[in-house]
Amino acid sequence: MDYTPLIEKRRQRLEELETVIAEPDFFSDQKKASEIMREHRRLKELLETWDELNGTEQQLADNQELAKTDDPELAELAALEIPELEARLEKLRSDVQYSLLPRDTTEDRDAIIEIRAGTGGDEASLFAGDLLRMYQRFAEERGWRFEHMESSPSDVGGFKEVVCRIAGDEVFRYLKYEGGVHRVQRVPATETQGRIHTSTATVAVMPEAEEVDIEIRPEDLRIEVCRSGGAGGQHVNKTESAVQIWHIPTGVYVRCEEERSQMKNREKGMKILRAKLFEAKKREEAEKYSAARRSLIGSGGREEKIRTYNFPQNRLTDHRIGYTSHNLDGILMGQMEDLIMALQHEEMQERLAEAGMS
Repeated sequence: MDYTPLIEKRRQRLEELETVIAEPDFFSDQKKASEIMREHRRLKELLETWDELNGTEQQLADNQELAKTDDPELAELAALEIPELEARLEKLRSDVQYSLLPRDTTEDRDAIIEIRAGTGGDEASLFAGDLLRMYQRFAEERGWRFEHMESSPSDVGGFKEVVCRIAGDEVFRYLKYEGGVHRVQRVPATETQGRIHTSTATVAVMPEAEEVDIEIRPEDLRIEVCRSGGAGGQHVNKTESAVQIWHIPTGVYVRCEEERSQMKNREKGMKILRAKLFEAKKREEAEKYSAARRSLIGSGGREEKIRTYNFPQNRLTDHRIGYTSHNLDGILMGQMEDLIMALQHEEMQERLAEAGMS
């Protein structure tokens, strides 16, 4: 397929954006300016990739010609470079195709991740803690900001439930595949006979919602303050800083007590509530997707078993795409790049097929 007409449209759009950015009052609307700058950066990256693609195609053609020359030494050198150029060309074509697809506007968003211990008692709560640390380390690897928002610790050092926020460049684009049931197989520390136990934790990944995404009317909320519970020294149970929020039309409930300030807890609670309501809205929209794509990115729901973490064999398996890695230790330390790239590649192939661009 010839993408030249599409590329030219993107080139014209880039010129339009550069004209807008040059206007004196461009930054008067910070939100709009940020959106335009993000689009400008994406278009510039696309055009740079397109130019590199054309250059690589020419270099490959030159090498293929040189490989046929009568000079054995020159022909050998040219032939040696051909596999590397072909691999590079395949990746560049893939990058261009992905960039030309209609973009999900939430991919640029920050993400709120909610992890809950599932079946397995204490072991499930410990696994929930493992997942939290995995995402935190991955965020650190990418230079993202990690914020602990709310948690309900277990007696053994894990979490019954924990919520965090990760902010940075295209966070939701990379973490949207994590929603679903995560299963762990390992020998618990308390197991005296060496038997492998199976436990689960559920993960929901929500793009952070803005006020324009979801209208929340004050009359639809019931907000209560109460005393914090759990560890926290003298502050605990002495001030009413914990905040509980109910969204009456949907029954969605949020509690936040991480901060000492009632105002900060309310602010965090509203962020979580807004993200949950936005997730529900997007889940409805997801029903319009093809069944194949829903099976990959899911709906953020808790019923889909997506992955198994097998500790005895140091193996991770993603059941949606048949991906297997024997670097479970590394992945839990935040080395998730290869796994996420495989998921992104599979989603891209499905979207290209839907758009008739495969």
